[in-house]
Amino acid sequence: MTAIFITATGSDVGETFVAASLIRHLRNLGHHVDALKPIVSGCDPARVASSAPGLLLAALGGPISPDAIERISPWRFRAPLSPDLAALREGRSIDVDQVVAFCQKVIEQRRGIMLIEGIGGVMVPLDERRTILDVMMALRLPLILVTGSYPGAISHTLTALDALFRREMNVLAIIVSETPGSAVSLDDTVATIARFTDRVIALPRRQKGGELGAAYDRLFDPHGQARAEAEDLKNASNDGTKATRDDPC
Repeated sequence: MTAIFITATGSDVGETFVAASLIRHLRNLGHHVDALKPIVSGCDPARVASSAPGLLLAALGGPISPDAIERISPWRFRAPLSPDLAALREGRSIDVDQVVAFCQKVIEQRRGIMLIEGIGGVMVPLDERRTILDVMMALRLPLILVTGSYPGAISHTLTALDALFRREMNVLAIIVSETPGSAVSLDDTVATIARFTDRVIALPRRQKGGELGAAYDRLFDPHGQARAEAEDLKNASNDGTKATRDDPC
């Protein structure tokens, strides 16, 4: 099976919405799915059910208990700030190496599909010199980049892709999660981004019929294998070359 990292162009663009809906879709297909969101800021213990880890646990079909929250999100901070500033406000710090080791251990022990949700944008700071991109680079998992359809989303998306491609990261797809009330249409945002890169998927906030399933079926085959990753490995084999990307399976 596979492990995938879900990142975003910034905060509040629909990263958790995408992760939770993808969990439900894969579970409906009969797959065993688990998820992590190692670092959370803006986490209010009084509103845990509506927090990012609470929404992921609900999608997983498990209890939203303190132990469950701790299991998927060990680094939690109250202030709705970048993780480094949120930690500093509490007199704490984030050990990025520990975050990477935690994720690697869970990935090694998985028995199905593992989704790891990042935090904020591609280069949100975690400490004085490292960002969430450093975690992604250490894990070397295939990525889903989530963006919105808000004004500025196109530039933010292309900037994020540039940072990822310069580091030879494997981007499976860009999912454009519709921004409610935006003056920019979802279709226009998707069409423009698609001029610069392929594998762009539109995700309306209110799905009609099989829209959600059809969108995610473009990413996964019936066995839960990431399609783009499988295609890349097949093409490399057909070319008589060895894939240089780390195999997450």
